[in-house]
Amino acid sequence: MSLLLEPSPQQIKDDKMYQEMGLKDEEFAMVEKILGRAPNYTETGVFSVMWSEHCSYKHSKVLLKKFPSKGERVLQGPGEGAGIVDIGDGQAVAFKMESHNHPSAIEPYQGAATGVGGILRDVFSMGAKPIALMNSLRFGELQSARGRYLFEEVVAGIAGYGNCVGVPTVGGEVQFDPCYEGNPLMNAMCVGLIDHKDIQKGVAEGTGNTVMYVGASTGKDGIHGATFASEELSEESESKRPSVQVGDPFMEKLLLEACLELVQLDSLVGIQDMGAAGLASSSSEMASKAGFGIEMDLDKVPQREKDMTPYEMMLSESQERMLLVVKKGHEQEVRNICDRWGLYAAEVGRVTEEQTLRLLHQNEVVAEIPADALAEEAPVYHPESTEHAAFTKNQQIKETVFHIDDPKKTLMDLLQQPTIASKEWIYDQYDYMVQTNTVVQPGSDAAVLRVRDKNKALAMTTDSNSRFIYLDPETGGKIAVAESARNIVCSGGVPLGLTDCLNYGNPENPEIYWQLEKSTDGMSAACETLETPVIGGNVSLYNETKAGAVYPTPVVGMVGLIENLEHITTQSFKQAGDAVYVIGEATPDFGGSELQKLLEGDISGKAPSLDLELEKHRQNQLLEAIRAGLVQSAHDLAEGGLGVAIAESLMDTGLGATVTISKEVATDLFSETQSRFLVSVPAHKKESFQKMVPDAGYLGTVTNDSQLEVYEQSGEIVLQAKVDELEDAWKGAIPCLVKSRD
Repeated sequence: MSLLLEPSPQQIKDDKMYQEMGLKDEEFAMVEKILGRAPNYTETGVFSVMWSEHCSYKHSKVLLKKFPSKGERVLQGPGEGAGIVDIGDGQAVAFKMESHNHPSAIEPYQGAATGVGGILRDVFSMGAKPIALMNSLRFGELQSARGRYLFEEVVAGIAGYGNCVGVPTVGGEVQFDPCYEGNPLMNAMCVGLIDHKDIQKGVAEGTGNTVMYVGASTGKDGIHGATFASEELSEESESKRPSVQVGDPFMEKLLLEACLELVQLDSLVGIQDMGAAGLASSSSEMASKAGFGIEMDLDKVPQREKDMTPYEMMLSESQERMLLVVKKGHEQEVRNICDRWGLYAAEVGRVTEEQTLRLLHQNEVVAEIPADALAEEAPVYHPESTEHAAFTKNQQIKETVFHIDDPKKTLMDLLQQPTIASKEWIYDQYDYMVQTNTVVQPGSDAAVLRVRDKNKALAMTTDSNSRFIYLDPETGGKIAVAESARNIVCSGGVPLGLTDCLNYGNPENPEIYWQLEKSTDGMSAACETLETPVIGGNVSLYNETKAGAVYPTPVVGMVGLIENLEHITTQSFKQAGDAVYVIGEATPDFGGSELQKLLEGDISGKAPSLDLELEKHRQNQLLEAIRAGLVQSAHDLAEGGLGVAIAESLMDTGLGATVTISKEVATDLFSETQSRFLVSVPAHKKESFQKMVPDAGYLGTVTNDSQLEVYEQSGEIVLQAKVDELEDAWKGAIPCLVKSRD
């Protein structure tokens, strides 16, 4: 649409064209009041993306303030591209997680690929070198053709982008439930290393300083992508396919290397990724954060399509682009670096004292908006909240204790459930060894990467059990944080902090908003008790189709510090003769469990309870024992309970185990009671371990006969299986489902 064909401000108002862009009537009235006039087409578009849920967090901002975000190690909390936590020796770790759910539903390969690209830029725009990628994914059941298609394409998109850009994808989590059939979740996390002295921020300050555009050229892909991510998916969503950006990982690699050089320049004032809302968000946010303004000449923006309008240039979400502010007179330093890496480096504007975003095009002012109005003054809503009917109903259901006739068959069936089954089919597509720092590969409780030239390592994990959160949002929110911390502790690390991705349905539905409210209450409480500050994150709402909303799915991405490489611990049993312990007793907790879903086809009842003080106590006990050299392996008891944890600890080891259980078979083997760990200990250190971890109960021993044997205390055998059988079931499940055809 040329400028001559654009509708007039009066037309926009009279025909309510702003509604198509995502603005409500009352929001448009706010814009008119701010400007003192009706906005033109470009201004309306810029307001609409900046005030979208995706950019402004207008329905969640009041809840996010509850999260603890400060701590002794926190160097940068929420508000920048990524949070940063100190790891000693003048070094820090930068990490962030973001969602790309709607694009992945419409165009799964590119949706996932550009999700990876965007989170990488968030981290290296801070001055950090990306060292690892992780993800958290949700899909419908793999028995459906659509479920398989989305699953295969999203995984391929993650692999295609991450492998090409040269950053290892070292782990993640995947769960499958029918509620994600039409609306999959694709959450990507990036972790980077940085020296304290190199930390950058996205600020545009210093009157007269130069605003520079660096990276790939601007096209028409992704226009209104932020708005698209802030509405429910429908049959019309297919027509939004042009809103999905197209990524170029090779260009991203060039941009990454160039930015790591640019951040070393003394003349660099600020840098920010052109992510959601593209030039509109990067320019207005950088100006607002610094208390300055920006005047930008859009004719100077590198364009890959002819006759692009200001509206298109400002709203484009073309990938692999950065906005920089450089001290006036030092522009050539930036150009020299970008020329060497084959990137555009254009002077597109200047910083102004007047706190306004002013856009010029063909020598005319085409937009003039207070920067704070875009970045800080979006409406903030606190919608009505009503207890979800499902919670009310499930709280009244009495606890079910399942009777298991054939424990071996039940274990085999559980190992074949896609949420539990080996994810080797996925991570075999990822290059998880590039950069050669990966110490613990995908498949254990947490991935571990060494810090080069130091006797320390970083542990990282992503976690969320959305079934528990659906049944009881507050308790489930606590569990999401606690399980992430458990995984870090099992690897030998102390949790440092977390980033999150809050994935929910329509917040204007009082029951959905209640889920969001209660689960963030639970997460906040867990963060306080476990001392894991929230240093950044993302909110993704309107994840629903005509079939209904997805389960409330707040994903937690956590990073921990392993202070000595000797403390690195994995989940696999190590040698015959080691003693096997379980920390924490089982109670009949089957609400939302894998066993319940397997046997009943659905979930119901109460989620497992969680005592945060007990959780912290047991985590501290286990970490102390690991650091004392008493632990050979450690594994968090999660989906499938103790039986699945033992089986997983035997995979690919050539070992077996003989254990004795004390209670009802279903509860002992398959309950998902919280705050529990499976641990193996050298035989000669049993006494020392038991003194240090009094909550540990002795189960049995690791054997060398590649067989799992489970006995009752009476001596009667409950379960006997060759480990090869278990491995075949566990490893074969997902490949078999992927190959199946309706």
